[in-house]
Amino acid sequence: MGLLRLTKGHRGRIAVAVTLTLAGSALGLAQPLLVRDIIEATGSGHPLTALVTVLVALFTAQALVQAAAGYLLARAGEYIVLGIRLDLVSHLLRLAMPCHDRYRVGDLISRAGTDSFALRRVVADGCADAVTGVIGLGGAVAVLIWLDPVLFLVVAVLVAVGLCTLVPVMRGMGQAALGSQRATGEMAGDLDRALSALRTVRASGAERRETERIGNQARVACEQGLRTARLNAAVGPASHLAVDGSFLVVLLVGGVRVSTGESSLADLVAFLLYITYLAVPISSVFQALSALQESRGALCRIDEVLALPVETDELAPAVAARRPGPAPMLEFRDVWFGYDPGLPVLRGVSFRVPERGHIALVGGSGAGKSTIFALAERFYDPDRGEILLRGADVRTMPRSACRSLIGLVEQHSPVFHGTLRENLMYAAPGASEDDVARVIALANLTELVSDLPEGLDSPLGERGARLSGGQRQRIAVARALLNRPALLLMDEPTAHLDPVNEAALGSAIEQVASDCAVLVAAHRFSTVRAADQVVVLEGGMVVAVGGHEELMARSAYYRRLAGGWRTDRVYVD
Repeated sequence: MGLLRLTKGHRGRIAVAVTLTLAGSALGLAQPLLVRDIIEATGSGHPLTALVTVLVALFTAQALVQAAAGYLLARAGEYIVLGIRLDLVSHLLRLAMPCHDRYRVGDLISRAGTDSFALRRVVADGCADAVTGVIGLGGAVAVLIWLDPVLFLVVAVLVAVGLCTLVPVMRGMGQAALGSQRATGEMAGDLDRALSALRTVRASGAERRETERIGNQARVACEQGLRTARLNAAVGPASHLAVDGSFLVVLLVGGVRVSTGESSLADLVAFLLYITYLAVPISSVFQALSALQESRGALCRIDEVLALPVETDELAPAVAARRPGPAPMLEFRDVWFGYDPGLPVLRGVSFRVPERGHIALVGGSGAGKSTIFALAERFYDPDRGEILLRGADVRTMPRSACRSLIGLVEQHSPVFHGTLRENLMYAAPGASEDDVARVIALANLTELVSDLPEGLDSPLGERGARLSGGQRQRIAVARALLNRPALLLMDEPTAHLDPVNEAALGSAIEQVASDCAVLVAAHRFSTVRAADQVVVLEGGMVVAVGGHEELMARSAYYRRLAGGWRTDRVYVD
């Protein structure tokens, strides 16, 4: 991401600000010439009122113009940073799932927050400093050459020396800034890790260990920040060397030239005034270079995220052959898939889910049940084989079209910060009150709604902290049902339910299955027994398909699973 590309869409405002800055610099450059004229007029006895009035007017106009230019540049900078943040948020929410598997959530949040904020200095302040500094410096240099080329050469040598001292400083500053941003990202990742499992941390007495872990990253960030500060401290002396040193040398050399008659006192005073005017633009240029180097780390990390692939709706040509008869709601045909190359999780999986009915998936831990759900939702695409929705290969359909047909109840039943109503209507924000009441009854949430102080408009806390596991699970079920999906995927829907709510959910599944397809990763005997068909997975392969009684009669592996049932639960995950 280059700085020039960052200015896209804001170049008009920046151009206006640059024009105003140029006008302000011109007004400032004219003032020493007027001072020279006032000195000469004083010696010759000419009236000074008009010259002093013009000088005051120029000074006032310069202040107003520069204020307007500074505001416009700062405004453009803020909007550029806003654009970066919006791009990052959009990109992160559409990031391909394998990327989310690879990066830590806290680190990604840090890039959208801390890193984008770090760009504010280079965009808002750095751009302003660079523009005003370069324009002011260019104008001052032109006038200095016109006034006295010999003295200008003295100034140029000293400024060049100051710039040379900054070259190694700038290189080290960029490396230190990148190290600081990376350490901050790691710290955010470790903090997210601890806070997302805070009860486990406290129950394990691990507060001190987590504090030390997070503190180590904070110390690394501090060390890199101090390194940046030490290097940045060299910028001030370099600019002082360029300006203050020039002033002293010019005063010495210019005084000699005035005493020998090679230059006039008025020209020397004007030249010295222009050198003092150089202080601001030279300092601005040095600070802009410093800001650019400090922001390199943030730019690098943001570019790294924006270069990651996102989910696309690029469609593949239709290659799946339609089988005779009505198409099933969902069909897996010889599907192979692995999260890592060469390590398949699914090995030639094939099964069908009819338009209506209740299908159960059972198998041991790691058999591939959750992976099947992830592929059905197109969080990933298969390495080989085909996945069909209503007879169409999902790769020939936009992801949004696939997901609009599917409702998902995840294993961990996430609840968002917000009210119960907002959580229920998350996938269907335009749902009617009657529809909301319907899913509340189906998921047996009526008692919860009545117990909450503000009913549906009660806040649920961060990640539903005020709810039990069973309540969170029933909210997830209701949320998935509200959109009236054609295919409902339920991963361990009864894991945290008591017998009463389990029975209520079983009735809801039976009712919903009469209208749509329901595929359940089953973990309780009651769910398996109630299914119209059971798909048995072992080692990423389908080893048996049939009803419960049929499988008990003919599948040895299924009978072994059944032998592990205790207290009406299948302990398979």
